[in-house]
Amino acid sequence: MSLEKELAKRSGGVCELCGSSEGLSALEVTPSDGSVDQAIYACSTCTSQIQNPDSMDETHFNCLNDSMWNETPAVQVVSYRLLNALGRQDLVDMMYMEEDVKAWADAGLPDENVLVYKDSNGVKLQAGDTVVITKDLDVKGTTFVAKRGTAVRNIALVSGNADLIEGRVNGVKIQILTKFLKKS
Repeated sequence: MSLEKELAKRSGGVCELCGSSEGLSALEVTPSDGSVDQAIYACSTCTSQIQNPDSMDETHFNCLNDSMWNETPAVQVVSYRLLNALGRQDLVDMMYMEEDVKAWADAGLPDENVLVYKDSNGVKLQAGDTVVITKDLDVKGTTFVAKRGTAVRNIALVSGNADLIEGRVNGVKIQILTKFLKKS
């Protein structure tokens, strides 16, 4: 029997994450040996968001509240990784996985040494984003104040410091603490 047919049988013909029955296909969970035990049956929406984490829609993944309890290790691993990516530590802490499954899940997480830049609401920031200043800020070395509500477009991330970004305010390139920013 083919991988896809085995996964369809195991899942009952629905996405093992969200329960959708549209656009289903096999998705290998890395690192994988290509077996049915290391793959899940996922809909096109889940698959595209897993493969393009920048386009991840948190509301779509409310389904992880259920799939994290699935008995299939591959589904547990994907749920664990997605919950981590979404910053849902509360749900991650509730999950129970066997040691070997947990090791497999951790193997696919991003390197902890990589800096993650987050705004005042905990939303991940990336170079090129637009942010809004949430508090009037005195700008050192100048005579102006960066006013609350000012949009800073096309930001740059300060290497080595996840608490700072660079952007232009009133035509001057400045560094701003991320705790005073909100992604727009």
